[in-house]
Amino acid sequence: MKLHSAFCLALPLMFAACSGTDQEQASDSDTASSTMFSGTANEVKLITLDPGHFHAALVQKFMYDQVDSVVHVYAPEGEDLQMHLQRIENFNGREENPTNWKEEVYTGPDFFEKMMEEQAGNVVVLSGNNAKKTEYINTSVEAGLNVLADKPMVIHPSNYPTLKSAMTTAEENGVLLYDIMTERHEITTILQKELAQHASVFGELEKGTPDNPAISKESVHHFFKYVSGSPLIRPAWFFDTEQQGEGIVDVSTHLVDLILWECFPEEGIDITEVEVVHARRWPTKLTPSQFKKVTNLSKYPNYLKKDIQEDSVLNTFANGEFVFTVRGVHGKVAAIWNFQAPEGAMDTHYSIMRGTKANLIIRQDAPQNYKPTLYVEPINQNDSDFEEALQAALEDIGQQYPGLEMKTAEGGWEIIIPEKYKVGHEAHFAQVTEQFLQYLVDGRVPQWEVDNMLTKYYLTMQAYEKSREQVQ
Repeated sequence: MKLHSAFCLALPLMFAACSGTDQEQASDSDTASSTMFSGTANEVKLITLDPGHFHAALVQKFMYDQVDSVVHVYAPEGEDLQMHLQRIENFNGREENPTNWKEEVYTGPDFFEKMMEEQAGNVVVLSGNNAKKTEYINTSVEAGLNVLADKPMVIHPSNYPTLKSAMTTAEENGVLLYDIMTERHEITTILQKELAQHASVFGELEKGTPDNPAISKESVHHFFKYVSGSPLIRPAWFFDTEQQGEGIVDVSTHLVDLILWECFPEEGIDITEVEVVHARRWPTKLTPSQFKKVTNLSKYPNYLKKDIQEDSVLNTFANGEFVFTVRGVHGKVAAIWNFQAPEGAMDTHYSIMRGTKANLIIRQDAPQNYKPTLYVEPINQNDSDFEEALQAALEDIGQQYPGLEMKTAEGGWEIIIPEKYKVGHEAHFAQVTEQFLQYLVDGRVPQWEVDNMLTKYYLTMQAYEKSREQVQ
């Protein structure tokens, strides 16, 4: 397998953290694949459908022994497709660890019908315009195709029943449906989750309140950024919430997923066990010059005119936050989009888990050089036994992640993490793909994964509706 050495080292550890005993003891009710995969070379044949987002290319940033090098692409002709193919070409042409993908492209106006007719592969990769994504998912699983979909799987409450139906159809047809949750593979998040399982350090998870949740996650993104060393040119539809989705249903998907995954590891959460308490949304305002910088377009398309103010400023409702309860625990998620990060800054993530003995906090701001950093801050600063308990917990976790250390910091300790585990956001797509490939071999997605996919999208849809109850 052609992956960087540090990435290869980290993968087995990541798999263990994500699959666990649930995979070993999966029940007959788990989503099962009737198409048997054995893990042999080239048995997985990818179909890329309408790739309008750079995440579609990141699935192919590395090669996989199990995946055939020929990828069939079905898409309308246009800039989205050309940028996707250019990214793949860049991966193939790089000096270090080049890939060897061969893209077979069909661009007729009937591209989706042609894909369904030919069924040239057995796994559909979806990452692009979200307006039709739920329909694409449902039709693909109805046809007996496995689906690996970028988030969000659904952007409007009216389409949630279709997603729910697709989940049922996938099980009935013996195919797998899975979404790309890259943030589970970020090492500080993994260690935050692991430390929360050590009662000697964390105690028990607080229940929290709407004003002071037990677990909070905030993600700050930027429309203009660099990906694989090049300026990211976004399609104009990315700024149309009817095609991309609002922030409250888009990036928030990751944050809700992490809360369920960290607080209730490998436990399926039913929609009856969650409730949105309150939600709000607000726009990011882009000037015409900013819009041109990030899209290369000198004017707004007609479909964006509904969001343009009299001064030609574009209102994009990319920001949202909401508080919800899961089994009585209060969680808060916030997704924020700015146009461009200040010099030297980048996308950031903040997370806090509040325990009865300590808070586990991830910070990623200027003091951390914009790199995710995990801190452990005891509630009782005078607890003389806490340092010893934390050291013992790190030694235990170190059996799976060797090399962890700790050093004193304001309010507690900073966890020092070896660089080999910090593979970066782009590599996380390969890690998720590897997990999906393993699920294909297992013949099922664990039931807790299926339950939580439905529940997290139920929550984002409820938040979407509740955010509209506010005075705009």
